[in-house]
Amino acid sequence: MKERLGKIRMLLLDVDGVMTDGRIIYSSDGTETKAFNVKDGHGLKMMQRAGIETGIITGRDSTVVTHRAKELGINILYQGALDKTIPFKRILQTFHINAEEIAYVGDDIVDLPILLQVGFAATVADALPEVKERVDYVASLGGGKGAVREICDLILKGSDRWNGVAAKYFQH
Repeated sequence: MKERLGKIRMLLLDVDGVMTDGRIIYSSDGTETKAFNVKDGHGLKMMQRAGIETGIITGRDSTVVTHRAKELGINILYQGALDKTIPFKRILQTFHINAEEIAYVGDDIVDLPILLQVGFAATVADALPEVKERVDYVASLGGGKGAVREICDLILKGSDRWNGVAAKYFQH
């Protein structure tokens, strides 16, 4: 596992059910709302500071996701991807990266075509059983509840990049 995590140069994420708890809330005027976990956001920022690109591939279109990606400095953003392998292939070509250098976090069967190709496949505690049985790691936490942070920390620690980004927090 350590060797595989050491090769990771990019982390790609699904949104609904991974970065959120999967609920979509609409106000009376039709405005969409999603809740994101601040710890997940900090984990993604630490990945970026460690030199790991971060990106999103999601099946839905949402201005809320656009805002969250911008806030986190995530420049790789594909929304409305009903077939997630299309943007995945584009990412491989654009970034001149191999699938084994990518970690992907998804929670549903639509994520399996990517999860089965990448160097490190992870999911959240409340993912579908069909996904849980086919990934390298199942987080102890659910989507939108810190699972992304748990996975970020695992990648950083398992690839010996943790001290480089976290040491400053432990100094007096």
